[in-house]
Amino acid sequence: MCIGGILLEGYNEEFWVALGCLSDHIPLKQHALIRGLQLDVSLAVAWAYLGKLYREEDEKQLAQQAFDSARSIEPSLALPWAGMSADASTRNIDQNEAYECCLRAIQTFPLAEFQVGLAKLALHSSYLSSSEVFGAIQQALLRVPDYPESHNLNGLVCESRSDYQSAITSYRLARCALKSFEDESSISHVTDVSINLARSLCMAGNASDAVEECEYLRQKGHLDSKGLQIYALCLWQLGKNDMALSMTRSLASSILLMEENDAAASISFICRLLYHISGQDSAIVSILKMPTELFHGSKISFIVSAIHVLDQKNQLEAIVSRSRSFVTSREDIIAMHILITLGKLLKNGHEDSLGIQKGVDHLRKALHMYPNSSVLRNLLSYLLLSSKEWRDLRLATRCSFLDLSEHPKDGGMKSACEILGAVTVACYESASNNEKFSIPICGHQQPFVSGSIKLLQKFLHQEPWNRNARYLLTLNCLQKAREERFPVHVCRVLERLTAVSLSNRCLSTEDTLSQYQNFQLLLCAAEVNLQQGNNNECSRLARSALGSSVHNSYLFFAHLLLCRAYAAEDDTVSLRKEYRRCLELGTDFHIGWICLKFIESRYGLQDDSTVLLSSFEDCSKDNQHSRHMWMALFNMVQGLVAIWFGDFVAAEELFAQACSLADGESCLFLCHGAICMELARQKCESQYISHAIRSLKKAKNTSPNCLPIVSLLLAQAEASLGSKSKWEINIHDEWFSWPPERKPAEILFQMHLLSTQRKDVYTSSSLDYGDTSIRWILRAIHTNPSCSRYWRFLLKDMSY
Repeated sequence: MCIGGILLEGYNEEFWVALGCLSDHIPLKQHALIRGLQLDVSLAVAWAYLGKLYREEDEKQLAQQAFDSARSIEPSLALPWAGMSADASTRNIDQNEAYECCLRAIQTFPLAEFQVGLAKLALHSSYLSSSEVFGAIQQALLRVPDYPESHNLNGLVCESRSDYQSAITSYRLARCALKSFEDESSISHVTDVSINLARSLCMAGNASDAVEECEYLRQKGHLDSKGLQIYALCLWQLGKNDMALSMTRSLASSILLMEENDAAASISFICRLLYHISGQDSAIVSILKMPTELFHGSKISFIVSAIHVLDQKNQLEAIVSRSRSFVTSREDIIAMHILITLGKLLKNGHEDSLGIQKGVDHLRKALHMYPNSSVLRNLLSYLLLSSKEWRDLRLATRCSFLDLSEHPKDGGMKSACEILGAVTVACYESASNNEKFSIPICGHQQPFVSGSIKLLQKFLHQEPWNRNARYLLTLNCLQKAREERFPVHVCRVLERLTAVSLSNRCLSTEDTLSQYQNFQLLLCAAEVNLQQGNNNECSRLARSALGSSVHNSYLFFAHLLLCRAYAAEDDTVSLRKEYRRCLELGTDFHIGWICLKFIESRYGLQDDSTVLLSSFEDCSKDNQHSRHMWMALFNMVQGLVAIWFGDFVAAEELFAQACSLADGESCLFLCHGAICMELARQKCESQYISHAIRSLKKAKNTSPNCLPIVSLLLAQAEASLGSKSKWEINIHDEWFSWPPERKPAEILFQMHLLSTQRKDVYTSSSLDYGDTSIRWILRAIHTNPSCSRYWRFLLKDMSY
């Protein structure tokens, strides 16, 4: 019919294209398609079929040009996109781009051949378990149910989705479909399908059936390196270690005949299996006996490095150093740095602690080479969070890569959101996000991360099933409530969060982490009830927390909370009982002993003054820097207790000791200076003024920001020694250390005094004296009308 149509209408290009599509004679097919294009060069279908013809004839360059012409004329045609994906190697495009081209062809025209091709391309990319590939191969099975490759690919897709039973069924269907083919290629296909079937049986836990499949292949002589690996693995799972080692030796004897990738996979498998069967030492001895050229690859480098990490004797140091030179890709190098960091942690630790500082040092060097690596940044933040150095906490959030779209899904690594939430809770130095309470006082202090709660809320909205996100959000809300003195609306939010978290059945499991989280949530709920005056409910929740399977170091805090609840009820007998229980249990956390010290002093529970101090000192044995900081803090607490009882002399000595231990903390020097000023007032001794001036100057110099109150006290101390010029300079500094809307009454009063003396002292000052002395004193009275001293000065000025 096409030929007849051409005889009647030889100028009709559609007849020529139809003839080219229907003809089986290759020269005639080519002639017809070219003739159609001569009549109309814009026929995209003719270009597409011509490209298909050239590809079948292995004319890849001509096929590429024809497909490009068809795609430029009509981008909606499926065949040119499929041809582009098939010629990926000729066009030098990567597998991901080839996959996208084939996917577009399927979306345009879901042909079974295209769908099978998409699954084949997915084997070499990360898309094998995607829904697009799964849907495409399922449709291909409906269109060509007798095609063995469709069933085999469906098995691979199901296997990638961990649906091993469906994969087993698909492989068996593929093997049945192959029985209708009796050529030589079908034998190799049957072998491949049988190996895939054995692997799925092994992954599904049917090791005995997998062994039968491997044994059948071995008897037929079709058991290759992959089959030997599966055979040895299944024998090991069945406890037949001798037979597994025998298969391993057979695998090792054929390594030199394998291709590079198969050889690397076989060596990696042998090393891992030897480690599990014979132990670490035997695996290391076997590795040392192997030729060094076998370890020239990135895959085997990771296996050898992993064994080297666990070896305290470093017997594989030479092999590992040579094999790491073959790790070249960015992702592999980053993964190797993580493995090296793990080795630093294990080999530089002692007893039950890790060498965190060595790991931190290595990650810092690695980040200089890969500063944008979110994995390295988050791991460094996690190690800094795990460190006992509180100065490292301020660096943890700076290192984290805060991107909700890229947080890890596998659960192996902590996400940046979890690290940020934990840092905010762990940092005792966090300042409030409320300006009314926000005064920076030390060099290591970082402002409260006001966005941490919002970030955790977004994290929880993305993964509402993530109990870690809800747990950290609860603790961050508790931190916020504590800083804002437990407002009612925040307490209600906390009650809802703790109620939802505690109702989660996952927290009632025997998992150690779940038990710890359940314990913390019960303490959180008890704290909220205590702050709201529900002492009975607080005691009930704290006693429930005592039933958790956690370490005594944590149970200490439940008894501490009971101490506070009984103190609120004036139950001295129960209070003393819980206090003694805290002493018996003990804790490894300094803050627990500090809180217990406050309770001991406030309610007169002290039995032996050395017990609590010695327990506190035991917490700081490992790290010298932290020990000095915590001992300085404990001396400060003792100084505050001395102030409660009016013993300012003892308080001055204790704060002096604290300042000597932590010479960079401005808050300690401020407190010491204020106490010296009070002692000078009480005892009228000038030596205390000198001590106050020295401490206040150190507080002023060591503070990272302009710290309020320091300059005011320093001005009063200098004025006491008769130095009016230094008095004005410090009043000047104090004035600018306060924001305009928060200036206290005392600084306004000092400005009143300064304005009365401005004609006699330091006339070069840059202070604005526009207000009269009367206006300064009136502003001070308006700010603090309860101060009688201000009123007396006002009457005195009014009398002139």
